[in-house]
Amino acid sequence: MFRLPHWSSLVAMSLVASGIGMLVAFRLIESDALLNDFGSVPEFELVERSGRTVTLDDLKGQVWIANLIFTHCGGTCPMMTVQMSSLQSVLPAEVRIVSITVDPSRDTPEVLAEYATFYGADPERWLFLTGERDDIYRLSKEGFHLAVDDTFGSDIEPITHSTRFVLVDQEGHIRNYYDGTTRDSHALIEGDVRILLAGGS
Repeated sequence: MFRLPHWSSLVAMSLVASGIGMLVAFRLIESDALLNDFGSVPEFELVERSGRTVTLDDLKGQVWIANLIFTHCGGTCPMMTVQMSSLQSVLPAEVRIVSITVDPSRDTPEVLAEYATFYGADPERWLFLTGERDDIYRLSKEGFHLAVDDTFGSDIEPITHSTRFVLVDQEGHIRNYYDGTTRDSHALIEGDVRILLAGGS
């Protein structure tokens, strides 16, 4: 079972539940602006909380947002997951969310399913993936270019990992990164997502 977040984390997480700011409109006005292209996500094969296998091909043709978490994290993970939950409620329904555990030895599909339910994750939109440690760490470092290290950390967050959200387009290319610990990122994400959905680049 995953550990419920400390009350202080819940207080902090509640701050991210407010609406999207005016930056969305500003970003949409800049529709001619090109999003960055940080390269393509490599092929992967991981296991979703439902037990089904998920590959990159399953996400092709869709805009999706990814991040790294683990269920026993008492630091940044609860805050990031609440931010993802907030994005789930404001982004267009066709946008997928992908949370990948960096603690696969403990985060079985069953544990991830319990965690997902606690945070109100829509199983049709929000995937929680686990798999082999080496595969996940390779995907994180070489694919998403996100740091992860399980050789040091703190009691609250024993696995050190990036807190960035990653925006991936319909062709599997990484188009932007965002700070996953601040609600200010929501407006930027929504603006960039709408550009991609409108066929922008």
